Amino acid sequence: MRSYDSVQHAKGESKFVDDIPIPEGTLFASVYYSPIAHGKIKKLNFSQALKAEGVISIISASDIPGENQIGGIILDEELFAKEGVHYVGQPIALVVAENKFTAINAVKEIEAQFEKLPTIFDPREAFEKGELIIPPKIFSLGNVNAEWHNCDYIIEGSVISGSQEHLYLETQGSLAFPVEGGGIKIISSTQGPTAVQKIASRVLNLPMNKIEVDVSRLGGGFGGKEDQATAWAVMAALAAVKLNRPVKIILQRQDDMRMTGKRHPYSSDYKIGLNKEGKILAYEVNYYQNAGASADLSTAILERTLFHSTNSYFIPNVKATAYCCRTNLPPFTAFRGFGGPQAMFVIESAIHKAAEVMNVEPTYIQTKNLLKDGDEFPFGQINKNSRAEKCFDEAVKRFEFEKKEKEVKKFNEANILVKKGIAAMPVCFGISFTSTFLNQASSLVHVYTDGSVRISTAAVEMGQGVNVKIVSIATRTLSINPDRIKIDTTNTSRIANTSPTAASKGADLNGFATRDACNLILERLKKLAAQILNAKDISQIELMDEIVYLNKVKTDLDWIKLINTAYMKRISLSAHAHHATPNIYFDRENMKGDAFAYHVFGTAIVEATVDCLVGTCSVDSVKVVHDFGKSLHPVTDKGQAEGGIVQGIGWMTLEEIIYDNEGKLLTDALSTYKVPDIQFAPAIIDVHFLEDVPNPYGPFQSKAIGEPPFMYGIGAFFAICNAMKAFRPHKSIQYNSPLTHEKVLLWLHSEK
Repeated sequence: MRSYDSVQHAKGESKFVDDIPIPEGTLFASVYYSPIAHGKIKKLNFSQALKAEGVISIISASDIPGENQIGGIILDEELFAKEGVHYVGQPIALVVAENKFTAINAVKEIEAQFEKLPTIFDPREAFEKGELIIPPKIFSLGNVNAEWHNCDYIIEGSVISGSQEHLYLETQGSLAFPVEGGGIKIISSTQGPTAVQKIASRVLNLPMNKIEVDVSRLGGGFGGKEDQATAWAVMAALAAVKLNRPVKIILQRQDDMRMTGKRHPYSSDYKIGLNKEGKILAYEVNYYQNAGASADLSTAILERTLFHSTNSYFIPNVKATAYCCRTNLPPFTAFRGFGGPQAMFVIESAIHKAAEVMNVEPTYIQTKNLLKDGDEFPFGQINKNSRAEKCFDEAVKRFEFEKKEKEVKKFNEANILVKKGIAAMPVCFGISFTSTFLNQASSLVHVYTDGSVRISTAAVEMGQGVNVKIVSIATRTLSINPDRIKIDTTNTSRIANTSPTAASKGADLNGFATRDACNLILERLKKLAAQILNAKDISQIELMDEIVYLNKVKTDLDWIKLINTAYMKRISLSAHAHHATPNIYFDRENMKGDAFAYHVFGTAIVEATVDCLVGTCSVDSVKVVHDFGKSLHPVTDKGQAEGGIVQGIGWMTLEEIIYDNEGKLLTDALSTYKVPDIQFAPAIIDVHFLEDVPNPYGPFQSKAIGEPPFMYGIGAFFAICNAMKAFRPHKSIQYNSPLTHEKVLLWLHSEK
């Protein structure tokens, strides 16, 4: 089954926000944003900008009819800064003009004066000064303090994980236009249509039923359009309402990079205790999350960090504490993995350091502590259907890990200036929104009299292949040709109260809802077929490949005849269904609960080479055994795994976000921010589907795929570290990502 979007992309026919034909009279907008990181607005002068030919209006906080507030979880973020600014890039005003170039140039004519205030850019400094967005969050299991005296080895250290730019191909953008009855329609590049609708309602002081949000597809999201697409959509809507004309905003790449949040940087401290056999007895960790200037999704991301603090291991005594630190940088936001990768990097660093102290290989400790059925996570959920050991053992066997280790050792003995390293990276990732109420979705299915089918869900297609999976689910349920099925745009008027397409739950939630809606229609059709064929019971009726079977015998009744007969007998050929993930909950008072429907497991074997003379390094191969369940669409799943792996390697080794001492982003263009390309990607990426592992909690026994493979990229950090250690075996590794070529070179040839 081919993906419709993949074909359209290849042909160059896919339509994104900037490709949609604009209504007559459309205006264009550009944002004026803060040039400083923290200060009071002393003066704003729009007069010169308003004189420019073609400028229609300049909109600021004073023009908002409702609330000047776009915060989601916490109401701490203004649409337009009114009295003060808190980061470079914070929107202050919107210039609206007859064309985009006039709007962009007029922004430069705005005059402003600021009184600068002290700034904070480091999360530890924010913590010391009490700049916390929420009180600390703590997950605990057992008694860490009582266990230290039983440990033969106690190792302490610090870990830094850097930020990461989403760099979606389609920048943030929106088109809004007034509609009859005082309403507004917003075409947005967002992962969360309802979030846009809800915040627009608040800002415009309009009921939600007067605001329609439509999303055809995104040119990439990775979490960067979960909440942070909202502001631009609301700005366009505000301008459209005020001027009673269509308004379009498409951010230029450099403005997008400057104004939007990225993956959260973390600074963390750990203490790990083990016995002589390599069993981890106790683990204590403190995470200092750089949240940026406002909450955005930071609090939820911080929680997921805690949920994944022990990765794929069972540790009987754990205390994990997380601090959400407010700084004067753009609000950091969702990114693939949603806080999980930062936690996994810390525990893997702790194990890597412990292995050095104990004079064993990290895999010795990893294998001793892998999760088993019945083990308890630090948040109280009991592990079941665990495939941690199965994936690890299969990866070691299939990819001949022990043989590869010997080959690497032999290579390093024979080469002085070029060294190789190999590492294993197990992954355990929970699937569900950790805010339980978000685990719901709806689907609307129409069957037409020519046999074609149209489906509307809350899922947003952003290149991850969710639409082809929904088609697959409908095809299997109705037993019809996939070419008969069309997936509609995501629209708040057809599907209300949507959860964002995030947390790797798009296919699960919307797939189950689609299956349920299809089954409602199928049940009606089976009853009709039973009447036509004089069957005693509908259990005797089966639809296979568009043909009706009675007691497993093929009949003359096919899909088209059945549909048309249903129509003539006034039987509904439409259905709406709602799905909510069962048996999950999380008690935030006790920080305990069954937060996840299931977990995804896997193990990667990563090999890397370092040129120790100049510090350059390459990831040679990533070989993975991954738990897909029973894949809904193997080609899509494999593509997601490969893409996630490369993106994860980029975060660990290549992509470096740099701000200057004034909080200005220096890596704000593709000339200064490097992302993985075809030359950077490993020569070998081998993804093996773990066999015979159906998932009872996924549609047609499948498992989510979006986020888990990203974490395999962490293995690249340790493979490179092991190569570096082969060159300087007595020097301690600094667990500071990204491990760029410059950092490798300095470590190899500096004395510290």
